[in-house]
Amino acid sequence: RRVSRPKKNATIRLGSPEADAPGVGGAADRARRSAMQPNEERIDDAEGVAALVAEMARQIADGRRGLAPLRLVGIRTRGLPIAERLARALGPLVGGVVPVGAVDITLYRDDLDTGERWPVLLGTEIPFAVDGSEIVLVDDVLYTGRTVRAALNAVCDLGRPARVRLAVLIDRGHRELPIHADVVGRTIATAAGDRVRVRLSPVDPADEVVKIIAGRG
Repeated sequence: RRVSRPKKNATIRLGSPEADAPGVGGAADRARRSAMQPNEERIDDAEGVAALVAEMARQIADGRRGLAPLRLVGIRTRGLPIAERLARALGPLVGGVVPVGAVDITLYRDDLDTGERWPVLLGTEIPFAVDGSEIVLVDDVLYTGRTVRAALNAVCDLGRPARVRLAVLIDRGHRELPIHADVVGRTIATAAGDRVRVRLSPVDPADEVVKIIAGRG
């Protein structure tokens, strides 16, 4: 059954299809809240994630320098849907369509030879020239910096960009490499043993940011 999107400022009735739809604060959202484990702490729901993306888009637009064409590259997996949302938000801010690509950092990981299984490759898709472009790498969580280092290597193997910036939805600290995000949606204080999960449709059933606290529960 097709579920229509609720109109702006419309009232959503409990038990209606809209109330049960993911990401609108209905029955499905209440079920997710009640299903949270004792060691989980919700940082942002769907509305909060949307607000973070909107603010990140503003920061990207305000931070532009020079006339190099703006291009977004999402780091697979969840960096890609964030990049696609940023591109939609950036369109009105920069006065044009912002192309989006995807980078798979698997073969650039510095721990590739430590695994027992050959990794699954999701593929790098860059449908534009890297040379001379202003590239914004996009990821969900910035942690040690090793993923970003791999993504930089992968992108720079395809050309020489005029500039590279990094945009992340969540910065949780604990860097192991000298890498700093230019655009941050939210900074979260975490212990080294904690985990931060960003869930985004269409990869996940709904949008949310959850901190999983080590040693609790």
